[in-house]
Amino acid sequence: MIPPIASRFVAGETPAEALDHVAELNDGGVKAIVNLLGEHYHDRAPADADADAYVDLVEDIAHSDVDACISVKPSQIGLGVDDAAFEENIERIAAAAAEHDVFCWIDMEDHETTDVTLDAYERLATEYGGGVGVCVQANLKRTEEDLERLAPLPGKVRLVKGAYDEPSELAYKKKERVNEAYREYLEYMFEHFDGGVAVGSHDPAMIEYATELHDEYGTDFELQMLMGVREDAQFDLAEEYETYQYVPYGSKWFSYFYRRAMERKENLLFAVRAVLGR
Repeated sequence: MIPPIASRFVAGETPAEALDHVAELNDGGVKAIVNLLGEHYHDRAPADADADAYVDLVEDIAHSDVDACISVKPSQIGLGVDDAAFEENIERIAAAAAEHDVFCWIDMEDHETTDVTLDAYERLATEYGGGVGVCVQANLKRTEEDLERLAPLPGKVRLVKGAYDEPSELAYKKKERVNEAYREYLEYMFEHFDGGVAVGSHDPAMIEYATELHDEYGTDFELQMLMGVREDAQFDLAEEYETYQYVPYGSKWFSYFYRRAMERKENLLFAVRAVLGR
C-alpha cells in the first residue's frame, strides 16, 4: 500500500486504483495519461512482463468509462536488453492500443535512446494512422532537426524541457537557453504541425505562450502536467483547453516519488510537512 505521503504523486499500486483516480480527474474535466512505473530493465523477462501489463491496461481502459491513454518508457519494455526486444514489445502494445482505440505515447529517455525511439514512433504512427505519440526534449540541440522530421507524420508530439543530465556538446545546460529553445520549438510546432501538439510543461509562461500561438496559428494542442504538481491549475486550464494529467501507478513507486519530492522546493516541503504531521 502506498503511504499518504506518496499518494499525491502516485495513483496507487494497481490498475484499478489508477483508473479510480482517472475517473475523479475526468469529473473535473481533466483527461489522463496512465503510466506503469518501471524502467531500465536489462533482462527480457521483466520487460516482457511490463509489456504484458500494458496490453492488459489498454483493455482495462477500453472497458472502463474513463477518458485516458497510456505512456510507455522504451527502457521499461526491452530497450535495455536490445533494440529487437523493444521493437517487438512496443509493436504489440501499439497494436493492442489501436485495436481498442486507446492512444499510446512513447516516452523519451536520454540521448542514447533518441534515434531508436523516433524510428519506432515514425513506423508506428504511420502504421496506425496517428494513434501514437512521442516526446522530444528542448534541451537537446538535435531537436530542431527532429521536429522537421516529425512534422509530416500523423501522430502527436509532446515537447518538454528535458530532465536528463546530457553532455554539454549535445544539450543546452543553462536554464535560460533551454527556455529560449522551448519557445522556438513550440512556435515551430504550432506553425508547421497539423495539430497533434502537446505542451508538456508546468511553467505558466510557456503555457501562456502556447495559448497565444494557438490564437495566432489555430493549431490544435493539449496541455500535459504531472500528478501532484499544480493540480488546481490543471482543473482551471481544463475549462478552456484540453488538459491531461500524467498518472503513474505500480509497485515501483518509491524512486518515482523520491524524484518528484526532490525536484521542486514546494514538493520537498510538502513531503517534510507530511512526515511531521503538519
